[in-house]
Amino acid sequence: MKLFVAVLLFYILKHTSGQPDIRGFISIDCGIPDNSSYQDLTSSIVYVSDHDFISLGQNRNISSDYIKPSLAWRNYNVRFFPDGTRNCYTLRSLVAGNKYFVRATFYYGNYDGLKKLPVFDLYLGANYWHEVKFRGSSAVNWMDIIVVAPADYLQVCLVNKGMGTPFISGLDLRPLESTLYPQSNSSQYIVLINSNRFNMGPTDNSIVRYPLDPHDRLWSTYDTIPSWKEISATSVVQNYLSDAYGVPSAVMQTAATPVNGSRIDFSWDPSDPSVNISSRYFFFDIIVNNSTWNSKPYTPPFLFADSISGTVQGQERYTISLVAIKNATLPPILNAMEMYLIKPISETATDPVDARAMMAIQGTFGVSKNWMGDPCSPRAFAWEGLNCTYPPAETCLQMGWVGSIATYFGDLKALQYLDLSHNNFYGSIPDVLGQLPLLVFLDLSSNDLSGPIPYSLLQKSQNGTLSIRLGNNANLCGNGTTTTCGSGRKKMKGALVTAIVIPIVAVMALFVLSIFLLCRIRKEKAKRKANGLKDETALLENREFSYRELKHITNNFSQEIGKGGFGAVFLGYLENGNPVAVKVRSESSSQGSKEFLAEAQHLTRIHHRNLVSLIGYCKDKNHLALVYEYMPEGNLQDHLRDTSTRKSLTWEQRLQIALDAAQGLEYLHVGCKPALIHRDVKSRNILLTTDLGAKIADFGLTKVFSDSKTHITTEPAGTMGYLDPEYVVFGVVLLELITGRSPVVPIDQGSIESIIDPSMGGIYDVNSVWKVANLALHCKQEISRERPTLTDVVAQIKESMELEARRDGKRNSAMDSGDLSYAGNGSAFEVEGSVGKISQASPGPAMR
Repeated sequence: MKLFVAVLLFYILKHTSGQPDIRGFISIDCGIPDNSSYQDLTSSIVYVSDHDFISLGQNRNISSDYIKPSLAWRNYNVRFFPDGTRNCYTLRSLVAGNKYFVRATFYYGNYDGLKKLPVFDLYLGANYWHEVKFRGSSAVNWMDIIVVAPADYLQVCLVNKGMGTPFISGLDLRPLESTLYPQSNSSQYIVLINSNRFNMGPTDNSIVRYPLDPHDRLWSTYDTIPSWKEISATSVVQNYLSDAYGVPSAVMQTAATPVNGSRIDFSWDPSDPSVNISSRYFFFDIIVNNSTWNSKPYTPPFLFADSISGTVQGQERYTISLVAIKNATLPPILNAMEMYLIKPISETATDPVDARAMMAIQGTFGVSKNWMGDPCSPRAFAWEGLNCTYPPAETCLQMGWVGSIATYFGDLKALQYLDLSHNNFYGSIPDVLGQLPLLVFLDLSSNDLSGPIPYSLLQKSQNGTLSIRLGNNANLCGNGTTTTCGSGRKKMKGALVTAIVIPIVAVMALFVLSIFLLCRIRKEKAKRKANGLKDETALLENREFSYRELKHITNNFSQEIGKGGFGAVFLGYLENGNPVAVKVRSESSSQGSKEFLAEAQHLTRIHHRNLVSLIGYCKDKNHLALVYEYMPEGNLQDHLRDTSTRKSLTWEQRLQIALDAAQGLEYLHVGCKPALIHRDVKSRNILLTTDLGAKIADFGLTKVFSDSKTHITTEPAGTMGYLDPEYVVFGVVLLELITGRSPVVPIDQGSIESIIDPSMGGIYDVNSVWKVANLALHCKQEISRERPTLTDVVAQIKESMELEARRDGKRNSAMDSGDLSYAGNGSAFEVEGSVGKISQASPGPAMR
């Protein structure tokens, strides 16, 4: 009875969209009722039904004989596919080119009452993933695949090969950083089979997953080995920014080590020896099949996750040994291990645009034959009624459909032959069919189409580039049938006349308008020349102010609110009362019209919430000025330096400012085409809103790069110490946020408390601060390839914010319970110089 009530509670939540959640997760419980969802009590992940991801299949619960307390809820039911050879889930709203981890889970549990374990194949899109087979009815089988998405969707397909009905219990998708698992790329993917991801230390059969692992990988415990023992540590184990595998601290805090002796030995038998196996080991001097893997002895770093990985050829059996060298003072340790199959991408998928169009057509007409997965690949599963050329491109289509002709056909740019005859199509012929560039044959005969034939089709038919058949459509105009629309041939003739006359009239009108505009432009050029102005002003799209207007809105420049290399900044008010900041070039300024136009033009074409917005400009004879949004809290430097007149910034506020600034710079580097490099990033050029949101200002020294990957310039400019990460540093600003001091002031060695801005009053998570400090110094590496990208910087700051949020949550919980002893734990480390390094000092006994 308790179980029945619990199952009812699972379905209280409703889910109506097959979209990733805010973390980018897609979490599907296959076989629960349509549109239902529930929250897993262990991971807090919300699982949804597969209603929005697949259209075929049936739901069924497993046998009650196989339900046990340790079984995850998602294994209580399955979706099985008694019909069709290939049935596919479509995971949408992804980002093409991004890396994803997909997990498929299977638990038979005698759901069909046959007590006969099926064997079937699993595909990712057009490419073979692996065979699904089971050790027993109560065995949970899960497989992971790591892949670079070739389009904005991925498809997971179950294929019946005559050895039992395919089924599935769960399907998950998780986004991964592009730097993780570099062996997975656009030409190959890697597959984890037989649950070969191990947390080597524990012996309690526990599973580490989300939220301990932010990517929700499942880390299971390894078999108990009598000659091994478990060791553990309580300190957080960090990941290097360049780390390729991101093993979570919860896994790295435990390790296996010999009970007696100086070596660890184990072996494994791969299930598929015909392919290469890429084995990941996160730990010592490794011997694989009696051959030393790495060329020199290995020493694991203290409290940092490190790894050794390599590829070995498929064999029947592998023997692994970790052996301490002769002068080693400690035995080897083994924290974690993963084993992946490397799979080359052998099948060419259908062009994503064509594939999306065909999937839309399938959804529109509800085709339920074999229209699942990739339309053309592999060839054995090509959609019925669809003839493909290879490489794949749809060339012929003939089905028995009812409805209007979908405009999605217009997206099939490779379509050559379209046969829609002898269907039940009604309504008009869409003009998009005449826009298909490769279409040479179109048969729309024997339908119930009506209305005029699109001019684009008539034109192609008349010039001989398209063979078109329209017979047996009684209400279609101009197709040679006995019935015509309205006045018949007169309307057809009128349509042709309209198609010819209207374009001619439009061209003549455009010609007259062009002459008028050209005359006006010449007149404006002459006027600017007379006033000594250059034509660059025409590039600016915002409001143009006269110098008299600026004097009026600033009350004759009475309130100065800032000063820079360009000149003074004054507070002003527009006609509607909105405050603005007016930056006026001074006569002594070394920056002239070149820098003025650069900033104005950049601010005109870029728009982002973390970049100041340009309202207008003034280029009135020798007077140059920019008018942009007013930032009431001034600049970041003043907040950090002058705490006597301003409220001290909390660590949480500093993190938000760092994130805002990084996102603004990321937009300049990644979102702008061509990319923009801001060459004077410093705390004085980071302005703050009323709620202390940050925006980047001062674009006078910004440089355009046509190739966003090229960040080398022969014109180093700007304030010393402040340049973008991919140019030199963003880390200086981060260090300034931590210390509250000028970046040119040397930072002495000492504990973290000795360098953190004392105005924060010790209220911060030490690990969060440490992570930002580590990031800052990585930004300042002299070799460009060792510096993180701005996308990496944004991700790292977000992780630091999560650490601080957890501290704040714990602190609030302690306050609520009356426990006033809660405080963050300190951790000592060293910072050497303004471009120095961080080396963590031991906070206590080392892990043994």
